[in-house]
Formats: sequence, structure tokens, C-alpha cells
Amino acid sequence: MTLRIEDYALIGDLQTAGLVGKDGSIDWLCLPRFDSAACFAALLGNKENGHWTMAPKGAGLCTRRGYVGESLVLESVWETRTGTVKVIDFMPQRDAAPDVVRIVEGVSGSVEMRGTLRLRMDYGSVVPWMRRSDGQRVAVAGPDSVWLRSEPEVKTWGQQFSTVSSFTVGPGEKVAFVLTWHPSHQPRPTLVDPYEALESSLADWTEWSRSCCRTAGPYQEAVLRSLVTLKGLTYAPTGGIVAAPTTSLPEELGGVRNWDYRYCWLRDSTLTLGALLAAGYHEEAEAWRDWLLRAVAGDPADLQIMYGLAGERRLPEMELPWLSGYAGSAPVRTGNEAVTQLQLDVYGEVIDSLHVAREAGLPAEKHAWSIQLSLLGFLESKWREPDEGLWEVRGPRRHFVHSKVMAWVAADRAVRTLEACPELSGDPARWRAMRDEVHREVCEKGYDPVRNTFTQSYGSAELDAATLLIPRVGFLPAEDPRVIGTVDAVQRELGTGGLVRRYSTEGMPVDGMPGSEGAFLACSFWLADALRMTGRAKEARELFERLLALRNDVGLLAEEYDPVAGRQLGNFPQAFSHIALVNTALALGQEETAG
Repeated sequence: MTLRIEDYALIGDLQTAGLVGKDGSIDWLCLPRFDSAACFAALLGNKENGHWTMAPKGAGLCTRRGYVGESLVLESVWETRTGTVKVIDFMPQRDAAPDVVRIVEGVSGSVEMRGTLRLRMDYGSVVPWMRRSDGQRVAVAGPDSVWLRSEPEVKTWGQQFSTVSSFTVGPGEKVAFVLTWHPSHQPRPTLVDPYEALESSLADWTEWSRSCCRTAGPYQEAVLRSLVTLKGLTYAPTGGIVAAPTTSLPEELGGVRNWDYRYCWLRDSTLTLGALLAAGYHEEAEAWRDWLLRAVAGDPADLQIMYGLAGERRLPEMELPWLSGYAGSAPVRTGNEAVTQLQLDVYGEVIDSLHVAREAGLPAEKHAWSIQLSLLGFLESKWREPDEGLWEVRGPRRHFVHSKVMAWVAADRAVRTLEACPELSGDPARWRAMRDEVHREVCEKGYDPVRNTFTQSYGSAELDAATLLIPRVGFLPAEDPRVIGTVDAVQRELGTGGLVRRYSTEGMPVDGMPGSEGAFLACSFWLADALRMTGRAKEARELFERLLALRNDVGLLAEEYDPVAGRQLGNFPQAFSHIALVNTALALGQEETAG
């Protein structure tokens, strides 16, 4: 049985992450990094492609589950005919190597447990060689080595190229398993104590969550859970935040819009930085800002829309034909060809992010302003050209309105920076002239006066939910009739089940095939923001609370939602969705407090 996307929960150690299903199976795990090859890839194929199940023998989905406090320590509970049992899953913040810890705890009665560990390296394609060493199971395949350690009294045996375990727990009894990865050419790392690791993990998360601001009013719980999720999607060694820990979860069940999101997108930068700063996480905001500066350093003509976890530039896209895809949604892809696209909006995102960081008082980086001037100089000569746009549409380049608006943002932030910091070098008159020219052109060519709305691109009748950001970035005030008309048009023409799509996908081929997608959750949060800014606070709050209700039982959101089927779609959990949730919740919470 294929679980729904929302039937999974996230565990992670701030360098990689796994997805645990309601059936007790870890169906996705990449080691040692988010973007490494998966050793459990059942999520994108079947159980033969790798998983680790730990559940009562013969049981189905767990009765209930939840995170312990504000952490990524997951507890799943099964109430069976013979008793109740709890499985605790987590990944402690690593020292030398990544560990997955699973602790089975008897609650009442007597429960027979069954575990199946089926390791398949390289995205489910390689069966490792298994052996015993010092009472542990050891799997080796090329560069990868994985050790499984369990309690001495647990019976384990090999079966069909898997390791099976069987044991029974009673009230208060605990049985722990630890899975550890390390490079096969290196000695085994120091073993962790699973119970000490649990205690320290909970303490680490408790300490971290205390830094969160308390200005979200009734939405504080949702904000904290989203922030914990964003922390879990952070690659701690560099400060980069992945868009999602998965690849190829479909935007349409059975469709071909299946992309690899295990990278860091520049389009997220301003919203990410704003969310972290508003929530009180200045250390994380500074780490993200520093990652951004390292990633974009170099020739501005070479700026990419996304980078690897450490700022890697080469992210070649390929297909994995041995994986059937989630619910038959093929192809499964790794890498992302969109990295080669020209998206002019990212120049505005980078410059705006660094402006936000400066205004927030983050410690200054001496070279940050020179990087901004270099990016501005390039954008000054290129903003009139067509590009691929924010949504990475794989088709002919167009004059996307959002891209032009973000060019305006770049020039505007440069002017504002020079006005506030006259000691910085620069020519504010030059950037004012660019700002005014962009503004005139967008209002002339990107606005449809008949329908009273900004369009997706010059001369197009199509709409784009990204135009909802026009008042947020300051291009026009929220009370401007053109802004109000755009909000109404997007809600009317891109609305689906009360939410909004990014754009119309009708007639837009992907790989030679037509495709569609669900409502885009981040854009739906943007609609709530736009409604609030244009004076429709009650409607904004109703939409926001409906979006909160779409989270799964542990507070997670994917990229999209299908309002007809009533299920989540796309890569999961999605940073962009949770960033938008935090920003909207904080704005609504502060408004309520002020009121």
C-alpha cells in the first residue's frame, strides 16, 4: 500500500533527514547528506528499494503519533489487541557519523514486534554485502558502510537480503536499535548510547526553541513547529537550507512534474531571512546570509537560481529508471536542470536579502556591499531581457512581470541603502533612474487595464500568483487600485478550492507531455498576506486558518495541495511552505496584538 505523502513525518540531524511512515517504515533516507544517494528509497519505488520497518507484528498504521515537545523526536503509538507499544525515532545531532536511533518501549500488555531492515544503496539499486562483526550487522557496498546495533537479547537473522528482528516488549521494557553510516574505507566511529542520545537530543531542541519570539498570538504552536522543520532542513556545516529533503514527489499523481528539491534556492532567500529574523533566530539568519554571500561570490553573470548545500554549482539532472516513482509518477530525477536557467528575479532576491540583513543589524560583512554593486551593475544591463521566471517554466523565455518587479526591488534597495549609509560608495542617482524606468515599463507593459490586473508576462493574458508580492516588496502601495484588482483577479482566475495555483498549466507541456499541479501552498499564504494588506483581515485570517488545517497530524506541509482529492502533493516537507506560514502567522499575530 502506498502511503499518502502526509502520512510521513520528518526526522533529521541538521545534515540529512529521513521520512518515517505511519506504518513504522523509514522509506526515505539519504546518507550522509541531504543530497547523497538514498539507502532507503521505497518512497519512490517499493519496499525492495530499501526501507526499515519497526512495528507490531501484523499491525497496520499507528494509532497516533506526535513529536516530543518542540523537537524532531517522533513518537508513534500502536494500540493492539494484546497491548500498547511506542516507537521513538530520531537522529541525534552528529559527532563523527550520522545515526538513526529507534527505541521500542512497551506501554501496556505484551506486544510482539517485528523489524525488517532492507538496505539498498544508490537509490535502491545496490544490494550491500552483509556480515556480522562484534555482535553487529555490517553492510558494505562500495564507499558506504552501515552498522546495525541492537540489544543482545534481540533475535536477528538474514532473510531475502534483509535483516529481520523479532522480540516482545512488556510495560516499561525498552529495546533500542542504532543504525550508523560511515565511509567504508574508514574505521567504525564511536558508538552512541541510544538513551543518552535521546536525552541530549531533547535537551538540544528544548534549548533551541526557547529563542523563538512569542508574537504569533494564537498561531505560536504552528510557528514553532514550522521553525523546527526549517531548522531540520538546515545543513548545519554551511547554513544552507534545502527546499525539501526529497526528490521527485509529484506535483500531479502519475504525472511527470517530479523534480529534485534537495538544494538551496535563491528565490527563498529574502522570505527565509525575514522569517528567521522575525522569529528571533539571528544566529540561523546570519548563517543563511553567510551561505548566500559565499554561494553568489564570483562573476555576476554566473549567478545561479540554486546551489548545492555548500554552494556547489554543478547539479546535473539524470533519471533513475529502476525506480517506478511515487504512486507510479515517473520519471524519478536527481539533480536539477533548472540550475542553468536565467532568472533575473534572483538578483533582486539577493540584494533584498542583504538589505534586510543590514537593517536587522546582523554583523556586517565588508565585501557584501561590493557584491551587491557588482550584481546591480550586471542587472542594469540585463533587466530588459526575457528570462525563465520564478517558477522555472521549461519553455521559451518571456518578460515575466515578477522578474521585472524584482529588478525594481534591487535598484530600490540600493537607493535606500545609500540614503541610510552615505559612507558606502555608489551613485544613488543611477539606481533611482533604473528604478523609475523599470517601474514605468512594468506598469505600462505588465498591467492589463481592461481586467485591472498585472499579468504573468508582457502581452500575456495569463496570471501569476507571484504578482501578489507587489505590495509586500513595496512596488505599489496595498491601497492602489491596481493591487486590489490583481488580488481579486488572482483569487478569481487561479483559485482552486479556496486556494490558489501558481499559474495556469493548461497547454504547458513538460517533457513533451501535458501536466497539471495542485494549489501552491506558499502562494496561498501570499494571498492571505495580500488580503490582510488590502484591508480584508477577516478573509485573510479565514484563509490562513484553512491552510493551517491542511498540515498533517505532525504539523508538516508539502509544496502543494490537491483540494479535489484532499491530499498533499510535491516534495515534502517543503521549506517554502513553512517559511510562508511563519511570515503570515507573525504578521497576523502582530496585527492582533496591536489591535
